[in-house]
Amino acid sequence: MKIHVEPNKKKLGDEAAELGAEAIRSAIRTRGAANIVVATGASQFELLAALVAQDDIDWSRVTAFHLDEYIAMPDTHPASFRRYLRERFTSHLPTLGAFHFIKGDEPDPAAELARINALISSHPIDVVFAGIGENAHLAFNDPPADFDAPVPFHVVELDERCRRQQFGEGWFATFEDVPTRAISMTVRQIMKSGLVVLAVPDRRKAEAVRDTLEGPITPMVPASVLRRHANCHLFLEPESAALLRHIPDAVTE
Repeated sequence: MKIHVEPNKKKLGDEAAELGAEAIRSAIRTRGAANIVVATGASQFELLAALVAQDDIDWSRVTAFHLDEYIAMPDTHPASFRRYLRERFTSHLPTLGAFHFIKGDEPDPAAELARINALISSHPIDVVFAGIGENAHLAFNDPPADFDAPVPFHVVELDERCRRQQFGEGWFATFEDVPTRAISMTVRQIMKSGLVVLAVPDRRKAEAVRDTLEGPITPMVPASVLRRHANCHLFLEPESAALLRHIPDAVTE
């Protein structure tokens, strides 16, 4: 895992977006198309703003997915990840080839899983843009995460710390309003991607960053598994890197 510590959140977002953008351009040059996954949440604001500003990408050749969505969440709700991505991503890219949203409010979650799993199975992912949760979750795979789930997406139960993070970021009026279940991309699917770009700012993520990099690789720290990925870049800033004992050029198992 390559570690980048940028001086501030704006620079973090710019550099992370540029690295991912170059992978997108490379995929388009090589085979005429690119497939990407984008994340949501407060940690992704700067990255997404920089990514949609990449005007030298032929976005008509890009197919996109997202990491997760709450079950039973309408896309009009302020916390809906579909709403978030329409406001911060797809509305800025009118020529985007396709964005396959997870329909969390479909009456039959199993049917929605079958649909989205079939779609992504025919689109090998070039780049995953993601973050790390305060509990070190990866997508919505809270500890103890299932590292071996064979399907691309599955239904997960959200733990209390994860739900408190969503409440703390201001997406919900009360903690009780935060859903307890979601459809999430699996760890195994994320690990299949050609490149993983992690944008992780803020002091509240420092403990998770430390545990991800300096502790054992374990389902209790889901993001730690990315140390086994062949091409993963973690972008930090001084606050999120504050608890690291040292910042090596590469962190390996």
